[in-house]
Amino acid sequence: MKIQFLILCLFVSFLSKSQSHFGYDNVIEKTLSERWELDKIDKNGTFKLTFYKPIYILPIRWTSSPNELPQSENPENSVEVKQDYDKFEAKFQISFKTKLIQSFLFGYGDIWLGYTQLANWQIYNDPISRPFRELNYEPEVIVNFPLNIDIFGIDLRMAGLAFNHQSNGRDLPKSRNWNRIMFHVAFEKNDFQLYLKHWVRVKSSDKDDNPGISDYIGRMEGNFIYNIDKHSINLIGRNSLNFNKNKGSLELNYFYSVKSNLRLHFQAFTGYGETLIDYNHYQTTFGVGISFIDW
Repeated sequence: MKIQFLILCLFVSFLSKSQSHFGYDNVIEKTLSERWELDKIDKNGTFKLTFYKPIYILPIRWTSSPNELPQSENPENSVEVKQDYDKFEAKFQISFKTKLIQSFLFGYGDIWLGYTQLANWQIYNDPISRPFRELNYEPEVIVNFPLNIDIFGIDLRMAGLAFNHQSNGRDLPKSRNWNRIMFHVAFEKNDFQLYLKHWVRVKSSDKDDNPGISDYIGRMEGNFIYNIDKHSINLIGRNSLNFNKNKGSLELNYFYSVKSNLRLHFQAFTGYGETLIDYNHYQTTFGVGISFIDW
């Protein structure tokens, strides 16, 4: 427990100091071109580590329904012994990306490698030794193409596709994983950005840890970002696109800038699939903490 807490403290210290190292000391908002190096003026070459998705720590995260008996449509992946989980836990996320190939297709396309890790930690649950309830690992290879097309006054700035793997690295019966081919576009106008993603699940020949996961977590995602002064709102919606049994989720993130990219962070989630082990578990959660970088 002490080692885990020390690692978390060192991580917080590293991120706080890395604001200036990564060039974010005087920058709060980033355009799509700056984040993804779309225009020639923003190109920075290959193999430079940059931030990807939001990096945050929520020391307090409350859920309306702890998933104490994770289930799957595959009986081998259904837990039979109930876990005594608290409604309160900690949650944090780290996420980085690096460009592998720049301007590979007629001088336009870029290939990126991204990695995101999400952790839910039962840090206040002393009776069961404060375990990490869930760890999700998400590496992906992203192919991105810059665009600059005006569509009804909104700029379509990029499009591409990615191969995405997500798993929790657990043994049976808690093992969860899936692979996806993801297609994305991104729009921008003044203080707002919009990412749209649609994915197709790639099924392997091996057994399926989580059948029907697409009917819960979804097949499409919309990510809306709006920035004004020191305030930033990030709304993420996912939907199964199944009109007979429509499911999905909605996540709201509110950021308030304290200094540069160091922000107070409030998060609310409702629906299915906050983590992989919860892919078919419905809950509403609230979390409060700090963010070091947003979208």
